[in-house]
Amino acid sequence: MADLTVQLGPLSLKNPVMTASGTFGYGLEYHQFYDISQLGAVVVKGIRLAPSDGNPMPRTVEVTGGMLNAIGLQGPGIDRFLTDPHYLPGLRKTGAAVIVNIWGTSIEEYGDVAARLDAEGDGVAALEINISCPNVKAGGAAFGTVPELAAEVIRKVRKSTRLPIITKLSPNVTDITEFARIAEAEGSDAVSLINTLGATAIDIEKRSFVLANRFGGLSGPAVKPVALKMVWQTAQAVKIPIIGMGGIMNGADAVEFLLAGASAVAVGTANFVEPTAPLEVIRFLGEYLDRHRFASVKEIVGTVRSPA
Repeated sequence: MADLTVQLGPLSLKNPVMTASGTFGYGLEYHQFYDISQLGAVVVKGIRLAPSDGNPMPRTVEVTGGMLNAIGLQGPGIDRFLTDPHYLPGLRKTGAAVIVNIWGTSIEEYGDVAARLDAEGDGVAALEINISCPNVKAGGAAFGTVPELAAEVIRKVRKSTRLPIITKLSPNVTDITEFARIAEAEGSDAVSLINTLGATAIDIEKRSFVLANRFGGLSGPAVKPVALKMVWQTAQAVKIPIIGMGGIMNGADAVEFLLAGASAVAVGTANFVEPTAPLEVIRFLGEYLDRHRFASVKEIVGTVRSPA
């Protein structure tokens, strides 16, 4: 059997398959279907200092090739996340590696959330800095599309925690590699990409936007070609590890991201279609490596080549 272990900077994982924030709840919702400790890591929904109600309904809609969401980072806030058994205390009992996605409406808030999680010790494997959500009016995308603000947020988080940090990058920019370089320069241990693409849908009978927020984020198979391109470009630009995501529905999709230069992958929208999708990705990856006689998943990272 091929070795599936991966090293993302200081973060060691049993395999390269994790869940994408916002698509897997807080982990325990899926633990009723299977043992989530089998995953490389569980990335929970976004956490900020205060509870957040998110955007008004309707805030999801299925579209051709995927879905739009404008959830707006609804969440319980850091205090409840740290103490309620439905959140981190319950996750600890599963034995899963937990990556906490964090966000804020100010640079100071990012730092405060990071510091609170840093103080927790056991139970938090890493932090993912969300500077790329396209459907949050306060903060949100602004931090991920303005280079100076992105640098300030990452710098603040880096000073606030000893935990490994992963910066989640937005595709809604002219050059994603600029932001990857900023993340690397400011001390991010890895980058994850891509977050959703800004999009909308219209009801022609009502002659209105479908989402109450008007705009949301497009995810699912439709974004995979864009995500692959950006992962490959980013792999040429930085030396820190990349977590690739965007339209991974099966194991073959995941292998494409690894070949493009990702050291690990995150499964997102597929979880809504098939809760065990990440396990199928792990199974396929192991079979693929054995079939091609690779000893380790590391051997295929970034090995895509031009056609003969």
